[in-house]
Amino acid sequence: MHIGIKQPRVRALLGRLLEAALRAADPVEAVGHCVRRTDHILSIGRHRYDLRDYGRVLVIGSGKASALMAAALEDRLGSRLEGGLVVVKYGHIAPTKKIAVVEAGHPVPDRAGLSATTRLLGLIGSLTPDDLLFVLLSGGASSLLPAPVPGVTLAEKQRTTDLLLRSGATIQEINGVRKHLSTIKGGRLLTATRARVVGLILSDVLGDDLSSVGSGPTAPDPTTYADACNVLRRYGIWRSVPLSVRAHLLRGQRGKEKETPKPGSSLFRRAQNQFIGNNRAAVEAVAQEAKRVGMHPLLLTSALTGEAREAAKMLGSIAREIVSSSRPVARPALVIAGGELTVTFKRATGTARGKGGRAQEFALAAAREIAGLPRVWIAAFGTDGTDGPTDAAGAVVDGRTVAEALQAGLSPVNVLARHDSYRFFKKVGGHIVTGPTGTNVNDLYLLLVL
Repeated sequence: MHIGIKQPRVRALLGRLLEAALRAADPVEAVGHCVRRTDHILSIGRHRYDLRDYGRVLVIGSGKASALMAAALEDRLGSRLEGGLVVVKYGHIAPTKKIAVVEAGHPVPDRAGLSATTRLLGLIGSLTPDDLLFVLLSGGASSLLPAPVPGVTLAEKQRTTDLLLRSGATIQEINGVRKHLSTIKGGRLLTATRARVVGLILSDVLGDDLSSVGSGPTAPDPTTYADACNVLRRYGIWRSVPLSVRAHLLRGQRGKEKETPKPGSSLFRRAQNQFIGNNRAAVEAVAQEAKRVGMHPLLLTSALTGEAREAAKMLGSIAREIVSSSRPVARPALVIAGGELTVTFKRATGTARGKGGRAQEFALAAAREIAGLPRVWIAAFGTDGTDGPTDAAGAVVDGRTVAEALQAGLSPVNVLARHDSYRFFKKVGGHIVTGPTGTNVNDLYLLLVL
């Protein structure tokens, strides 16, 4: 792990805290803890499966952590596993024995993902009610399993996804649209197979909303075509999405397209969904590690949402309060939040398209809030090791970041206006770089006051 700050003590401390978060979200450990086997009996949560009762046993999945999850499940299933297929983001592969691992595009789906999804659907379509199917889901699954409805092309789905990602819509709102443009999301995976289904889920969704992780391929969908239309209108992109997308959603709203399976459907009687890890476990692990090194941790929330710049103002105000009055927590203090913020792109005419992600934009905005404060650092970190379309996991700033930027000829205000935080930290320093971590449980936001 590379943390781009000069102070060795702070760099080591921050690295220790982030490593604690990643250990708590390790997918191999999570699967091993949740799935236990004694002879032929598999125990998952409160459910028991006698492997002798099933014919074929297959594993499919999608998401940044799904390869490591697959490798761990292979160890549990042993010779009873026939094979399977999981789809991961480019660079997130892990060695498996029987389960094929395919790389594809994220956050915008690509043809590799479309081909893998077609292959996956063919695999599970041959299963019978006497077979057992494991579905592994983690962050990124929605983009990695593209299966557009008839009449909507992959390119049109890509265009819609890109507009949604840049609109400021929440992940739940984005997934509500995705479900109604897909033949696999929103519980529709269960219509593609007759097997008994067990979903193992590493959650990257606030509140562990089952219907939102990976757009809920094995879960009932409470949203409707009307909801999907309203999201596109609410964020001002209804007229910008392809005509085929609007036409399909309007047909669905008029009852001319079949709705996604809803809560209470008998379809889900043959499905068990089990969460195996989430952001809460990561932030609690950070708090525990902080206590071990003699700090005073304050866990704000594991459900932080909203615009990245606004959240930065909130954490900055807490920093100023700690510096001036030692409240709400005394030095050495660590304030911890987890969640998923959004960035709404407002690109001015004629300006270059910026590069960055929500963690880096948060950190840059936070630098303005703590400018001049001594012995204060704010870090933002994507637990998957990727923040937006960049090779950085996030960034860390301190009270001198703004002054150093101005000396280098950079205006933080102008950079924020361009959403160009990645290039800012490339020049000024402060990037956190881990490479793919093998997990994904949202982001961490840390305030250190020493």
